[in-house]
Amino acid sequence: MAKIAFILLCHKDPEAIILQARRLTAAGDFISIHFDARAGSDKYAQIQTALADNPSVTFAKRRIKCGWGEWSLVQATLNAVEAAVEAFPEATHFYMLSGDCNSIKSGAYAHGFLDQNDKDYIESFDFFTSGWIKTGMRADRLIYRHFVNERKHKTLFYWLLNLQRKMKLEREIPDDLQIMIGSQWWCLRRSTVEKVLEFCRERSDVMRFFRRTWIPDETFFQTIVRHLVADREIETRTLTFLMFTDYGMPVTFYNDHFDLLLSQDFLFARKISPESTELKERLGELWASGRQDFVISGEGKKLHHFLTGRGRIGRRFAPRFWENESTLGQERELLMVVCKKWHVAKRLLATAKRVTHTRGLEYMFDEASCEIPHLGGLERTLEKRNRHRRAVMRLLFDYYGANRLMICLDPNNVDLMRDFMSDKSSNRILEIQCQFDDHYLIGHAHRVGLAREETPPEVVEQLLPTLRHEFDYEATRIREAGFTKHYRVHQNHSIEDNISVLSEFFNIDRDTAREIAETPYLFDD
Repeated sequence: MAKIAFILLCHKDPEAIILQARRLTAAGDFISIHFDARAGSDKYAQIQTALADNPSVTFAKRRIKCGWGEWSLVQATLNAVEAAVEAFPEATHFYMLSGDCNSIKSGAYAHGFLDQNDKDYIESFDFFTSGWIKTGMRADRLIYRHFVNERKHKTLFYWLLNLQRKMKLEREIPDDLQIMIGSQWWCLRRSTVEKVLEFCRERSDVMRFFRRTWIPDETFFQTIVRHLVADREIETRTLTFLMFTDYGMPVTFYNDHFDLLLSQDFLFARKISPESTELKERLGELWASGRQDFVISGEGKKLHHFLTGRGRIGRRFAPRFWENESTLGQERELLMVVCKKWHVAKRLLATAKRVTHTRGLEYMFDEASCEIPHLGGLERTLEKRNRHRRAVMRLLFDYYGANRLMICLDPNNVDLMRDFMSDKSSNRILEIQCQFDDHYLIGHAHRVGLAREETPPEVVEQLLPTLRHEFDYEATRIREAGFTKHYRVHQNHSIEDNISVLSEFFNIDRDTAREIAETPYLFDD
């Protein structure tokens, strides 16, 4: 059976560290602690005293001062790993943690998971081709030597870097290494850890190289493990659930995230808010519970992106200057049917095509699989269609030899509506307003990947108000845009009221409009 030696890097909150160590070792595992030498010696003594009678706890033999982006973080990890290897010969796996990490499964589940999967879990993507680095320095992290901390001595850091660039003091990367990059939160088998430590003793050239790289905690273990272990024995992922905001800051979890965390396909999560004592208590009890009945849905990252992106989507990109200067044609007319329930708009469009003899396309700017004629390649992807939307519509008018076309649009595409409504052509919007019950909202969450069948009901319940608000907000954005030719039909309005609107929107008589309004099962889900 797997036994885990946790490698804990920490620098504050000794009470929380003591509690974390006791909880993790209570399930038969071990822990090796490195407490930053920058923290007070009294706090370190407090931790040592409290855990002195626990044989499953050890400490790095040498504490060092750690700084973000420095080699010191890797050295602190190695010190804790060496202490764990020596103190715990029974340990089969070594798992990197910080003081902000908490288990999100039981110890029994974690042991069973590791027993069934004889692999090392570490992110290790190619440094130069993977695109793992989103901003900041890339090759300069490696080919130049870094002597000071960028955050503490920014001016000196970049002066030294620019001096090396000017004097062309690039250095070679060790010939036999393919530099890899990834998260520092790994879980490695004992055999792998022993190979890494032996490698460190034998390859002083590699150690010298990494000591002067920038942010080596993202490259050292990732490179060495991939160098020493066969690819088939490595799972390129972390077992710690962590997310980052658009600004590169770690996402923090709070008391109401308990159900969400348990449904993710990970063993631990980072970062848990220091103030979320209730969440920490529940997760601590969970680790010792022996529970095995976890239902994995794994929607966490997509759900977070959705919830935090509200209010910003659709506001980032202005129309391209060449699109503003082009026009669909003054003699042309584009009728936009806007509805969140796509099946409702498609039913109405089908009837309108038949009774008005007008060409119509479904959600061509929202649905990649929408049938659209060949337009020289512009129609191939949603990205191209939206980027060159006026050009696409002009080509469609030309293709069909028509001066009047209909399309369906999702309400979140208000920027596209604004672009078309500012055109010199005669364009109109018909907004179909529907009711959204909980059953539909849950189905929508499943369709767009915000939830799955396995998602806990508590998580879904928390999501529903946000979805409902999102739909209302989309309608508000359309209304606030102030379009002059904006027509609305509503599921709850009388058939006669909707007939009047449809008659004016399509410029047809009431009998023809009635046929559209009475489309069979129009609003049925």
